[in-house]
Amino acid sequence: MFSDPLFLLATVASLVVLVILMIGIGSFVKGGEFNRKNANKIMRWRLGAQFLAVILIAGFAWLRSLGGN
Repeated sequence: MFSDPLFLLATVASLVVLVILMIGIGSFVKGGEFNRKNANKIMRWRLGAQFLAVILIAGFAWLRSLGGN
């Protein structure tokens, strides 16, 4: 599984979602000017990255169900 490039891409995409989410939560907790200017932009980036991660995970699961290694 760890040698499968699609699995590695899905893992990296999931980690990117986590990083973006942590930045968003951190800016929300801290508040201030950065949060006012960038909160919506950060969450849009998170949604896009999350969409990509879900597509990659579903693709990986689908390919594995077909018997691909």
